Amino acid sequence: MAILDIILFVGSVLGVIVLGIVMSRGEELESDHGASDYFLAGRGLTWWLVGFSLIAANISTEQFVGMSGKAADWLGMAIASYEWMAAITLVVVAFVFLPKLLKTGIYTIPEFLEYRYGLLSRAVMAIATLIILVGVPTASVIFSGAKVVSVAFPDTPVLGSLTAMCWIIGILAATYVFVGGLKACAWTDLVWGSALIVGGAIIAYLAFQELGSRPAEELILTKVATSEATVADLEAAGGFERFKLLNQGEAMDGPNGSGGKLHMKRSKQDPEIPWTALVLGLWIPNFFYWGLNQYIVQRTLGSKSLAEGQKGVVFAAFLKLIIPFVVVIPGILAFNLFSGDLKTEADRKNAVVIADFETSPEKVFPFSPEFATVNPEMARRMYDHNRAQLGPVMTMEWTPDEFLAERNAGVIAEASSKNIPSTTPVVGYDYDAAFGTLLKNLLFPGIRWFVFAAITGAVISSLASMLNSASTIATMDVYNKLRKNASQLELVKAGRGFVVAFVLIASIIAPTLGSPVFSGIFTFIQEFQGFISPGILAVFLFGFLVPKAPKYLGWVGILANVILYGFFKWIGGPLLVENGLWFSSEMAFLDRMGVCFIIVLIICGVATLVNPLKEPVKMPVNEQMDVTPSKTAFYGGIGVVACTVVLYAIFW
Repeated sequence: MAILDIILFVGSVLGVIVLGIVMSRGEELESDHGASDYFLAGRGLTWWLVGFSLIAANISTEQFVGMSGKAADWLGMAIASYEWMAAITLVVVAFVFLPKLLKTGIYTIPEFLEYRYGLLSRAVMAIATLIILVGVPTASVIFSGAKVVSVAFPDTPVLGSLTAMCWIIGILAATYVFVGGLKACAWTDLVWGSALIVGGAIIAYLAFQELGSRPAEELILTKVATSEATVADLEAAGGFERFKLLNQGEAMDGPNGSGGKLHMKRSKQDPEIPWTALVLGLWIPNFFYWGLNQYIVQRTLGSKSLAEGQKGVVFAAFLKLIIPFVVVIPGILAFNLFSGDLKTEADRKNAVVIADFETSPEKVFPFSPEFATVNPEMARRMYDHNRAQLGPVMTMEWTPDEFLAERNAGVIAEASSKNIPSTTPVVGYDYDAAFGTLLKNLLFPGIRWFVFAAITGAVISSLASMLNSASTIATMDVYNKLRKNASQLELVKAGRGFVVAFVLIASIIAPTLGSPVFSGIFTFIQEFQGFISPGILAVFLFGFLVPKAPKYLGWVGILANVILYGFFKWIGGPLLVENGLWFSSEMAFLDRMGVCFIIVLIICGVATLVNPLKEPVKMPVNEQMDVTPSKTAFYGGIGVVACTVVLYAIFW
């Protein structure tokens, strides 16, 4: 960046952080409300702070790296279902979940489980949530933020180092949340939430401008297989029309397919978002994330009243409708414009494995179909080597059709069964580098500072929110139970100590998430939360809707889901596919979530029929909370749902 860009960038980031700290000052942490002030902003957040804070906490480089990367790959607009279905989910959360949660006056989601199911259920959820929260989304946000910077500045000392940037980002965010608590997060989120949307819009605009000026002969090489566009068609078209010509066409199945990217509907064989997942599977992570995930719900728990919280949640739902236009579409454009750069990034990642291939003949070396397309000679050598190592599993001679049918997971599993070590798969393109590549190639002096400040702010904001939420759970659900009669000041100090501990753990994990074995950062986040989200959602629904559900269901449902999800991921799912008992060639993780959710619901239903409570549990009531619902939010929610249906109709 130019000197002026650097000055404006540093000044804006530090300025917003100072704003958050200043706005959070005046809280008496030693008072009887110290923990409430630090962890829940004194329960005084207005609707606009709640709304922007929800979006800023949610939208980070996790989306700009992971979601745009999936869009650049084969999923295209289908990945937008996470955003548009979230809009409907938020409306439901505002009027079903939020009244019940605010009425009890809880600090954390696990605390609700104690009142409804007992202390053991609270402890099980708290520990499971902490493991997932720190190890998955927190580490992932650090990684994805570092990924954007290291891709944008590959030859710059420190900035070009993924590991170094992981530690810098982690330390900055920890310092920020350590000082300010939730109220500081909310005020900075107000700035970063709006800056994120504006920054994404700038990138989308510049990408379309660049697409309109590129030579048609160059662009035609990036069209999807089912597109019928010609060079002449592209030459006669502008930027937006070129986007449609290159990416519109019949959708094809799975990661080996290269069909149209402008479809929301994918076939039931798709390993990530089959249409079957839209029926049930995708709703599970959505309702868990927006209604029961501490890191998100903590903002709504800090609402001034139910009406303010509902208006804030519905406002966030409206903003979710915009996100695919500034995240997903730029991801698709990144491949059209800079596929060569994505290949270069993949070559950098593959270099270690390829060097190992030349010196370690005793291993098996899986590779993606795209690697075979862009590196045919090396892929053929690896194929022949793997065939010699694995024997009967690869008996046919090399043909493109046979290779395209080969799955990395199958090769790795066969190697494991023969006790042959295998490497992480080498890939043709590094799709997680899509958004960073756009930043590197499209931004110019005078605008770079703003976009990079928005991205940096998003990382700091989301990471600070996660650390604050993790420390809240650790403090209020674990420490406060072990340390009886702890003072308010002691609780705040414990929370700050947990912030330091958790950022160290996440920063150690983060640099390892670039491995191709995780299939992209966005998939990694969503898939591994499946170990807890279906079970937690099931037991909470029973807690909300079935007054006589027995108390032991809280911990039984959560632990049962962990076991079931692991079973279907590693044993049951492959067995169903192998014996023709599943309707696709692979059990997508969203389908696993749906199956686990249904089984846990059945377990809860049977247990309630066999052993119901004699008397319904009486939940605590926060008399100081105004629980009058908002009519404005109600009509706004109807509008959001209607807009979502229209968007699905357009892109279906």
